[in-house]
Amino acid sequence: MIRQPAGRTHDPFTLHRCGLSLGSNMGDRLACLRLAAGAVRLLADATQPVLVSSVYETEPVGCAPGTASFYNAVMEISYGGDPESLLERLRAVESAMGRPTERAKNDPRPIDLDLLYAGELVRRSAFLELPHPRLAERRFVLQPLAEIRPDLRLPGHDQPVRSLLAALPGAGQDLRLVTSDW
Repeated sequence: MIRQPAGRTHDPFTLHRCGLSLGSNMGDRLACLRLAAGAVRLLADATQPVLVSSVYETEPVGCAPGTASFYNAVMEISYGGDPESLLERLRAVESAMGRPTERAKNDPRPIDLDLLYAGELVRRSAFLELPHPRLAERRFVLQPLAEIRPDLRLPGHDQPVRSLLAALPGAGQDLRLVTSDW
């Protein structure tokens, strides 16, 4: 299902600003994020800026005991095409970096790439949900996103990202800055 503002039609080749989250909790986590970010940059339109947050370390949530902490960051790129094709390309990057396609939920992984939003598009399918359904609940996504797009208003949300972040409960998702220059 596609819902768009009144009077607009969907053009699969429209350039959209797309938010992506990057996470890693296996191996050299920073090197994994760098490699993934480099691959993602190849998907971006060279005429548009690529925005990149700092890298934060987060304790794993919903993972097996003893699971290593995550390094997380957010990027925003321009992408000319439909979000489903972008998600397929992100899955290809994950696969190339050694993430198995079949694995238990929340297993450790060298890279995890999620599509957070694609402009004003709203999607609800078995393959893709935009904006990401848990984006507004995750400090490890909202904090880096607020760093690069604090005034962004996501479809379905009345408040900008900075306000969504401020409204989160304080406990359970403490973040530690790893680096701003990666």
